[in-house]
Amino acid sequence: MSVVAATAAFIVTIDGPAGTGKSTVAHRLAKRLGLEFLDTGAMYRAAALSALEQGIDPADGPRVAELVRDMELRFDWTRDPPDLLVDGRSVGERIRTQEVTRAVSAVASNASVRAAMVDAQRTIAALHPRLVTEGRDQGSVVFPDADVRIYLDAHPEVRARRRVEQLRVKGIETTESEVLAQIIERDRIDSTRRDGPLVRPTGADIVDTSSIDIDDVIDRLEEIVRKRAGRALVESAQHRDDGDACVVGDDA
Repeated sequence: MSVVAATAAFIVTIDGPAGTGKSTVAHRLAKRLGLEFLDTGAMYRAAALSALEQGIDPADGPRVAELVRDMELRFDWTRDPPDLLVDGRSVGERIRTQEVTRAVSAVASNASVRAAMVDAQRTIAALHPRLVTEGRDQGSVVFPDADVRIYLDAHPEVRARRRVEQLRVKGIETTESEVLAQIIERDRIDSTRRDGPLVRPTGADIVDTSSIDIDDVIDRLEEIVRKRAGRALVESAQHRDDGDACVVGDDA
């Protein structure tokens, strides 16, 4: 199994629309490569959760951006999946509720919030420069010089079905039509915003996950990293991918 050399700074970005499985894929790929997983979708969700808890309108960009700048955002990578901590406290599954899902688009589409979040993500990367990071602007804005840039895509109907299944596992009941409407609207907002729009990063490899199961997606991404990374990868007979079938929450 190939893992990234322990002394190497190395960043893999995975971008794409909501529901393509970026978080699950990034988490499993990071384990396979011996890297840490930066869940940027969770970071935006944490900002939305904090705004809701403090009675701040999620669409109030300046106030939410102030929240983000005042937060200490970090991950506990000793846990699997990694645990997002806000000011030292775990947010857990509170960021995955439907209320937060409805609010996060307004939070993530605001320019001032995105600027604050980009700074937060780069701060984490400066301290932990061996990452697989996922989002909608990771390879295009946050880390344009990343070692490997990947763009995941899938048909909206497929993404909606997957999201409904994930929510049901967590005991959250919804309908495919409701989730599909949310996904289509999120795609529109993400692709048309002025700051950090959802685009294919320059030089990124595209992987359509519509008809590929999760194990094949991971294999394809590892092949891409092998091809792009060159000598940054070293062979490790001891590093195994056993147990990486853990399912985590999808992207924001």
